[in-house]
Amino acid sequence: METLTVLVTDDDQDIRDGIEIYLKNEGYKVLKAADGVEALELLEKNEVHLIILDIMMPNMDGITATFKIRAERNIPIIMLSAKAEDTDKIHGLSVGADDYISKPFHPLELLARVKSQLRRYVQLGTYQGQTSKVEVDGLSLDMDAKEVRLDGDVVKLTPIEYKITELLLKNVGRVFSIREIYELVWNEEAYNAENVVAVHIRKIREKIEADPKNPRYLKVVWGIGYKIEK
Repeated sequence: METLTVLVTDDDQDIRDGIEIYLKNEGYKVLKAADGVEALELLEKNEVHLIILDIMMPNMDGITATFKIRAERNIPIIMLSAKAEDTDKIHGLSVGADDYISKPFHPLELLARVKSQLRRYVQLGTYQGQTSKVEVDGLSLDMDAKEVRLDGDVVKLTPIEYKITELLLKNVGRVFSIREIYELVWNEEAYNAENVVAVHIRKIREKIEADPKNPRYLKVVWGIGYKIEK
């Protein structure tokens, strides 16, 4: 079996180094980042199987990093925080973290949680390797070719339309708010994004739906956002 890689992200070097020692003793490969920006850069260049992610960090905090990671990947995320309030835990879990541990923590407890998450991810079928294709009832996404097909025919999308469709198809069934779609696709803070996103959603529907006014794939969840129906 391949060596599993854990990305440890914390702005405290002593914590990063301490966690690394325990993980390496268990046979894991370890990557380290000081903030969310570094973590995202490492994720682009390496296959990572689990992320340990501090909430409070400079440049990009753990909540923002988790939000961006979840738009692309389903790898397990264990959040760390010096705060123990329920609101921090709920916030972390709501944006996609799988587990949460408060500082100070015992390294063996963190290690046990790492093993548990990796066991679920690898052995129980969540881990699918670097799959590049998704298909939902005739609507398919090929991330390597950067193509969307409908019943085998290539759908001609603009780059922005492709990015929105890719985001929704890679997260089938998940509802994204207009703000989330804008910030993840345009990679900037959302200001007056509603009309911009709505126009692109309408254009995508015109290209993938037989009846855009009664969509089969790209559904609106009123008051929340959009999703690709399972």
